[in-house]
Amino acid sequence: MQFLTRLPVPRAVDFSPRALGRSVVLYPAVGLLIGTILLAARLLLQDAGPALASALVLLVWVLVTGGLHIDGLADSADAWVGGHGDAERSLEIMKDPCSGPIAVAVVVLLLLVKFGALAELSGGLPLLIAPLAARGLVPALLLTTPYVRKGGLGSPLAENLPRRQALYAVLATAAVTVAALGPWPLVVAAAAAWTLRAMMLRRLGGCTGDTLGASIEIGEAAVLVAAALA
Repeated sequence: MQFLTRLPVPRAVDFSPRALGRSVVLYPAVGLLIGTILLAARLLLQDAGPALASALVLLVWVLVTGGLHIDGLADSADAWVGGHGDAERSLEIMKDPCSGPIAVAVVVLLLLVKFGALAELSGGLPLLIAPLAARGLVPALLLTTPYVRKGGLGSPLAENLPRRQALYAVLATAAVTVAALGPWPLVVAAAAAWTLRAMMLRRLGGCTGDTLGASIEIGEAAVLVAAALA
C-alpha cells in the first residue's frame, strides 16, 4: 500500500528485499482497495452528469495512486520513441525525469480513453475490477519476463518474488475478473499485456519498473474499454 498508493499507512513494516518481493503477491488486493475507493466516489457522484462524474473519478484515481504508473507510462513512451531501437539508449532515456512531447501525448490519450470508458460505463463492477486485474499483470510479467535493470526499483521485487504464491495470485485475479465481468475484459487485458511483453523483449530483453507501470495503466484502460464495448 505504501508503494502503490498515497494512502496513509503506518511505517511499521519490514522493508527488506524479501518482504518487497513477497509484497507483489498482494498487488491485486491493493488494486481491489483502489477499485473500492473509486466505486465509492462514483456512487457519491451519482447525481452528477456522466462527464463530470467520470472526470472527478479519474481525478481521485490519479490522486490515490500518486500518478506512479503514469510516470512509468511516460518514461516508457519517451524511451520507445527516442531509443531508436537501441536497448541501452532506451534504458538511459527511462532514467531521465523529464518528459518529452510523445510522453505527454501518450498520457493524455490514455486518460482520454479511460474517461470515455468511464462515461460510457457510469461506474459499476468494471470500476471496481479494473485496478485489481491490471495489478495482477505485474506478478504475471515478473513470472514470465526477465528483469533487466540491475539495481532498479523493481530489482528486489523480481529477485525475491515467491513464484508459487505469485502464480496463485495471478490465477485468483483472473478468476475474479471473469466472475465479475465475463471473459472479454480478461482476454483484452491479457492480449495487451502479451503484446507489451513482446515489445519489452524485442527492445530491452525484458521488463523494467517503468514498463511494469506502463502495463498497469494500459491494463486498466483495456479492462474498462472491453467492459464498455461488451
